Amino acid sequence: MSIAANIEKIKQESNPKIKLIAVSKTQSNQEILEAYNSGHKIFAENKVQELCTKQSELPSDIEWHLIGHLQTNKVKFIAQFVHLIHSVDSKKLLLEINKQAAKHNRIQKVLLQVFIAEEETKFGLSKDELFELLNTLPNCNLSNIEIVGLMGMASNTENELQIRNEFASIKKIFDEVKSSYFKSQNLFCELSIGMSSDYLIAVDEGSTMLRIGSLIFGERVNK
Repeated sequence: MSIAANIEKIKQESNPKIKLIAVSKTQSNQEILEAYNSGHKIFAENKVQELCTKQSELPSDIEWHLIGHLQTNKVKFIAQFVHLIHSVDSKKLLLEINKQAAKHNRIQKVLLQVFIAEEETKFGLSKDELFELLNTLPNCNLSNIEIVGLMGMASNTENELQIRNEFASIKKIFDEVKSSYFKSQNLFCELSIGMSSDYLIAVDEGSTMLRIGSLIFGERVNK
């Protein structure tokens, strides 16, 4: 199947209200343009350098997302254009994003990354760390940031029940955070869960954003 057909198939199998984010890491500009020319304009990268290169070379109306672990010293390179940063996991990083967004007179949308998997290699805040961070925010001047939701990655396992339970756990945390901290703020509405191997489970468990790469572009080539 073509890239365009793959995108259409995923959209048909998920809720039309869910945003499909094409994970284009390691993909060529030609492959991204094939998706773009089919009408898809939302792409994500996990490395700042690759994101900056592609942003400079590809159409200006692409909506770029950063989904990989972000170091504070790299924020300045994407602050002028990135639409959404999915992987915020510390107060230090929030403060730096706010600082760099202010330099460009932008309001930067972010998601707080929550650790829900069993693998220690994955990043994210524990539930306790998440609430501790949220409790400190009223004392921070984050006027150039909008926290619009949460992001999580399930364990890399074939155990579908485990994956479902992990997604259900972050949805429960999302609901708690929404009611406790963002009850009157409609902007807090995004739950970024689900990738190529588990997106149908994520749809069942309340995802509003799917991050899908290999099912769109084919198995990626490691670089």
